[in-house]
Amino acid sequence: MANREKNKKALLDLAKQPENSSCADCGAPDPDWASYKLGIFVCLNCSGTHRNLSDISRIKSIRLDFWDDDLVQFMRANGNKVVKDFYEKFVPVFYYRPQQDDCEVLREQWIRAKYERMEFTEENKLLAYSSGIYEGVLWKKGKDNGQFLKRKFVLSEQDFSLKYYKEDETKGPKAVISVKNLNATFQPQKIGHAHGLQITYCVDDHTRNLFVYHESGQEIVNWFNAIRATRFVYLKTAFPTATDSELLPWVTRSYLKEGYMEKTGPLQREPFKKRWFILDAMDRKLLYFKTQLDAVELGVIFIGTENHGYSVSKCVPKGTRGNKWKCGVLMETPDRQFVFMCEQEQEQNEWLEALRQVISKPMLPQDYTTEANIRRRR
Repeated sequence: MANREKNKKALLDLAKQPENSSCADCGAPDPDWASYKLGIFVCLNCSGTHRNLSDISRIKSIRLDFWDDDLVQFMRANGNKVVKDFYEKFVPVFYYRPQQDDCEVLREQWIRAKYERMEFTEENKLLAYSSGIYEGVLWKKGKDNGQFLKRKFVLSEQDFSLKYYKEDETKGPKAVISVKNLNATFQPQKIGHAHGLQITYCVDDHTRNLFVYHESGQEIVNWFNAIRATRFVYLKTAFPTATDSELLPWVTRSYLKEGYMEKTGPLQREPFKKRWFILDAMDRKLLYFKTQLDAVELGVIFIGTENHGYSVSKCVPKGTRGNKWKCGVLMETPDRQFVFMCEQEQEQNEWLEALRQVISKPMLPQDYTTEANIRRRR
């Protein structure tokens, strides 16, 4: 008969080993759950997806549940490293491996791709999202009325483009978007759908957004990784001497900070207006929009380094009209001062920290081009 306390101690000791001390699927520290069919230690969030894969995975708490001797022995014989070496052996270099803070659809589809569909156990396995062309129908938010309508999208590695079409495809694509400056990031809360994806791109140095979703979690994650695959090939072509590790942060990225702030004009006597701000740390851009689901930016502020005349600090604006919020942020650039107001002190501190993080980063050669292009727009 199994010794409950002895087996519990054995499992806790196994979970403390370096290879088992973080979740096998999302990397969250100190996992308290385990799949006794796969032999891995996972966190609470990922255990929920495993429970929906009962033919493949069975979950127990390593602290609360009873474990038979043979199950403990199975866990000892396997563990996260052994299982990863099999199920993640051939993950494509561009494929996004979700972290603990990523949205549920990314984490769920990563788990299903590994254990249910076994997408990464064979070398050179034909995967739809890495075939060089990907097409299908997505629900896209309309620019004017805000309704989501079905649109056909085609992503092509051949000409590094993303095209989408209206109802009559014979008239040609509604838009042809270069992947050169394209980014994709999951935004379920903003879009109001668990599978919401924001696609951002540039036209004549102005930033535009597409907001899309698909009913299928697998399909929207396939689109995300197809975009990553195409972007990766583009970057390899554009920067042939760069290493994979240098290129991967540029394939797609999440934004450092987003949210509403009030903004006044250059004279600081104009009325404050509520705007949605996005801080893109990689491109050193602070973009602002009328609302969080606007297709086109209203403006952009380049964020340089302190040595180049950029700084950020708390402020109490004087002589301004219309501001309802009282927590000020003063952004100094070589050209002018920008005054923003946050609703809460916590938001103010988060914006200050995020902006200082960008200011503290050394500028790259391409950043000087971005700065010059933004200045030329004024």
